[in-house]
Amino acid sequence: MTRRAGVWLWRWRRSPLRRTSDVVEAWILLAAWVLAVVGALVAGLLTAGAMQQTAEHTRARSHPMTAVLVQDGPQGNARPAGGALVWGTVHWAEPDGTGHTNRARVPATATPGSRITVWTNGHGALTSPPASAADTAFQSVLGGLWAGTATVGLVAGGAKLAQSRLDRHRFDQWADEWARMDTRWGRTTG
Repeated sequence: MTRRAGVWLWRWRRSPLRRTSDVVEAWILLAAWVLAVVGALVAGLLTAGAMQQTAEHTRARSHPMTAVLVQDGPQGNARPAGGALVWGTVHWAEPDGTGHTNRARVPATATPGSRITVWTNGHGALTSPPASAADTAFQSVLGGLWAGTATVGLVAGGAKLAQSRLDRHRFDQWADEWARMDTRWGRTTG
């Protein structure tokens, strides 16, 4: 186990073969690991919190209202089966007594005069029903995971870019050293 750890951490050991670019690469990789872990946690938690707060704000602004189905939508003879929704004209009154009429998605089985729950934004405009607490939690966790994964990807991509530039620099150094060695021996290898 210690032998393998020594091989894995070779950039940190003193060696006549170790170059400055090897030490720089070691520090970049260490910083990338730390940034990836900490950045993913922070990005995930911030994203999940922001999504949760937005959903709660939307839920607080939405109000359920009881509306009456005034008119079915144009269905023809064929009505969707079961729990399908169709467009219909509904009428509802705000708490201050203001009446509103608009088109909304209603159950296909509803007939004119049926009472239907619609959601409004407090200004008389229809909105979609707010997501449930379980849906909000699921979406927040999923958003946090995506943000964390994106952060890890960005950090890993940046570290890989830095590593490739260091490799290019090392290859150029090796080419220069080989050229010097060839001229010292009085011949060229290429």
